[in-house]
Amino acid sequence: MRANRMLATVAAVLTATTVLTACSSGGSSDGKTIRVVYQKFGNGIQLDAHFKKIKAAFEKANPGLKAELVPVQAAENDYYTKVALMQKSPSTAPDVVYEDTFLINSDIKAGFLRPLDDYLAKWPEWKQFSPAAQSAAKGTDGKIYGVPTDTDTRGLWYNKQLFAKAGLPTDWQPKSWDDVLSAARTIKAKLPGVIPLNIYSGKPAGEASTMQGLEMLLYGTENTLYDEKTKKWIAPSKGFTDALAFIQTVYQQGLGPSPQQALDPNVGGNLNGQFVPTGRLAINLDGSWQSSTWLPTGARPWPQWSTVMGQTPMPTQHGQAPGKISMSGGWTLSIGSKSKAADTAFKFISLALNKEGSLSYALAAAAVPVRTDVAADPRYLNSNPTAKFWSSLVAVTKYRPALPEYPRISNEIQAAMESVMTGQATPAAATSTYEAALKGIVGPGNVAAG
Repeated sequence: MRANRMLATVAAVLTATTVLTACSSGGSSDGKTIRVVYQKFGNGIQLDAHFKKIKAAFEKANPGLKAELVPVQAAENDYYTKVALMQKSPSTAPDVVYEDTFLINSDIKAGFLRPLDDYLAKWPEWKQFSPAAQSAAKGTDGKIYGVPTDTDTRGLWYNKQLFAKAGLPTDWQPKSWDDVLSAARTIKAKLPGVIPLNIYSGKPAGEASTMQGLEMLLYGTENTLYDEKTKKWIAPSKGFTDALAFIQTVYQQGLGPSPQQALDPNVGGNLNGQFVPTGRLAINLDGSWQSSTWLPTGARPWPQWSTVMGQTPMPTQHGQAPGKISMSGGWTLSIGSKSKAADTAFKFISLALNKEGSLSYALAAAAVPVRTDVAADPRYLNSNPTAKFWSSLVAVTKYRPALPEYPRISNEIQAAMESVMTGQATPAAATSTYEAALKGIVGPGNVAAG
């Protein structure tokens, strides 16, 4: 496995080098052409279409200015690797970059991003972005480093047709982890050949494993990853071990995908593009955006999705208050610190994320809006039968610790999950390994037991 990861890393670097060479000319060197770097992979098909529309509108509204689109066709972790390589050289650094909020502070620390406060103070539309969304793009220095494109929530997607065949209620509302496992066991017994439950659990799925996997479980216990009051990371904790035990149960009892399926770097696209539409996966712990794959504009159009697929909140461990849990993240458009055309870059961002731009993207990508005017717009509310459900989870959602060390800690969480999923470690042993790694990252004095 380690050799495979090393080869994947080398491949990512080589591919990134190709991307860098391809876009080494142009960019912000003349102050009139900006380079816009973003991910085009899976659900990124809608983002690519959005940016093509914005490019045309931007160039029409600003004669003499150009936007060079640089779509990076790579899975999540590889995208981060490639963009980091781009950021290191002025000749390849982006002017506008599509930035995952969990990387904001680490990229600030690396010197990759420019604060936007001077632009936002003069942009009347900034007040339309919710306080939570504004905070998601804030650095530890209190400055804002990105304009949020959208947010997301997470919960359980389930196939109502498969539930009916297995004798389960099609208005499924699990109240605890045991209820989720019970439904999965029923599916396994009644519907051979169907994967009962997917929960991302390994390093190939990257941040999806951390957020849709462990954090959706952990934050439904009495523990979290980080204590905001004491400013300490938490390890060990009963909640962390219990979350790993849930994952162990799923994979040891054959309730999840096979290890080969789960450790495929394209696992998310495979499940939502192939297994879900063909009735081979019954329950998927995943995100609000998944229906974008099945829309007419998506990677795998599926007209029947809205009648076949149900949605229900992920319950807390024992049903304790508030009874359900969600995790939220999101992405921003940021300006690279090496840009020589920051004014032009912000013009592009403000056009891409004004009300009509944000609404257009939310409709195409089944995204949860971060602008209050878009969230209240009837065009959004009536656009997707699941919009109201996923938006409702914002009331109980939690956010990842927005700290520079989080990306490294997320990698250790993924390693802990994978070791349990593959049977290489018990939940208790994996928790101990995680605790040791955490202390090595932030220092023993910054870690407290939960």
